[in-house]
Amino acid sequence: MRWDVIGLVLGWTIRVVCVPLSLVGIFSFYTEGQEYAIKTYLIPIIIAAVVSQWFILRSRKNTSHQRVRDREAFASVALGWIPVIVLGSMPFWFGGTFYGPYHFGEVSFIEILRGLLYSWFESMSGFTTTGATVIDSSVSPVCINALENMVGEDLDCIAEQKRSIILWRSLTQWLGGIGVIMLGLMIFSSILGGGMSLARAELTGPSLSRLGPNLQYTARRLWLIYTVLTVFELGLLYFVGKMSIFDSINYSMTTLASGGFGTTDAGITAFDSVLIESIIMVFMLITCINYSLYHLIIAGRTKEALKDEELRVYLLIVLVAWIAMSVNLLRTDNYGYSFLETLRHTAFQAISISSTGYSSTDFSTWPVFSQFVLLILMIIGASAGSTGGGLKVLRIRLAFELAKREVLRIIQPKKVIAMRVNEEVIDEEQVFIVLGMISAWLVLATSSMLFISFIEPSWSLDDVLSVVISCLGNTGPALGEYGPTATWSSMNEVTIFWTSILMWFGRLELLTVLVLLHPKTWSDSS
Repeated sequence: MRWDVIGLVLGWTIRVVCVPLSLVGIFSFYTEGQEYAIKTYLIPIIIAAVVSQWFILRSRKNTSHQRVRDREAFASVALGWIPVIVLGSMPFWFGGTFYGPYHFGEVSFIEILRGLLYSWFESMSGFTTTGATVIDSSVSPVCINALENMVGEDLDCIAEQKRSIILWRSLTQWLGGIGVIMLGLMIFSSILGGGMSLARAELTGPSLSRLGPNLQYTARRLWLIYTVLTVFELGLLYFVGKMSIFDSINYSMTTLASGGFGTTDAGITAFDSVLIESIIMVFMLITCINYSLYHLIIAGRTKEALKDEELRVYLLIVLVAWIAMSVNLLRTDNYGYSFLETLRHTAFQAISISSTGYSSTDFSTWPVFSQFVLLILMIIGASAGSTGGGLKVLRIRLAFELAKREVLRIIQPKKVIAMRVNEEVIDEEQVFIVLGMISAWLVLATSSMLFISFIEPSWSLDDVLSVVISCLGNTGPALGEYGPTATWSSMNEVTIFWTSILMWFGRLELLTVLVLLHPKTWSDSS
């Protein structure tokens, strides 16, 4: 393992994140004052700039001519998220969203450490596009102070935060959507060779669809599509949906990232608008489709894109889930929905649960059957190469095809049966990677459920199952006590930390992180 290579990747990654953080700092300077902007954003930027410069200067001399090997790529990407998350947490800690260094003397040292943990969680939830939050009136000093001045009113804790903090939360998700590491690759791929190895480790999905002759072209094309779609949704929300410009910016960023952070505690339900929900629903669906298909459409190969088998399977899954939940809710008739409202809410949740995790209603009160359908959708997730979470439709389909092939082999042992996707034969090595991913997911999910159920003895089975699956699928809201209307601030500190680690595992598709645990990853041998 060449540490100079890893150091260079980490240095450039930190430097890249400093740019959007600086933009939010400038916004804070002009809207919230010099003092708040300096202590909340300038100090973290200075710390990050010094650290990144140290990494780059220390590493560049020895690695500028060397290509990144696969194990270094996977280790760099997995480790690269740690400084990104730490940097992302600083505005929450320094800015007063949670108890931080400026609260010394006011609260205990333990409370300040707990504030650091909450800040880490919020940043991890943002960059991994999970969307779970711990911003609550019981832990945020901003909200605690606001409550002291309120009588007989309900407090909206997220809306009480500084606007720059809300904007930074949304921006962390937007950066994490395609991948902040991918953004860095676009900038410094000419400095380091082996960039496609880094991209393969960063992008979600079992494979990387190259959209061009080199990494820089591929990264530029991905980010261009991503940015154009974000701007398009922003325009629709502002001009058609009549959202404020601030809300439009935030919700367009968190929708395209499959994130789910909102500008108020109520999120999407605060607008109670069929038009806004419809716009967001369309873009949530867009985020769950492989981005390489949009490249095909732009290139005039629309028929080829529409023939994609994973796309068809994903749309079928969403359609079946929508119909099943609609029938289930209409049969019970205990929720006060009209026929059209039932179709509206079930369609929204069927798409959202594998994308942003937004909620148009409190689905944690729905019948067990509908909740079970949502749980399955969390596990399956979206398409490979999309910003959505979960195991990915392509992996589930390959596992199904493998099971079918083994059954046919028993019936016809001499017959050669090839597995195909989009009329292309799938290599056996790719099948084993998929099986390894699914196996690792099952082991990690099961062990995490056992661990959390031991740490949280008061939790119900719904709570344990849905929280773990939500974190690994980067969904956001869970079921039971941690559904769409609740924050996660009431969790044990150990649980909060472990669920944040599960988000990291889920965002990097498990295997990238598990590479770090193998001793040979760190050996000096080639």
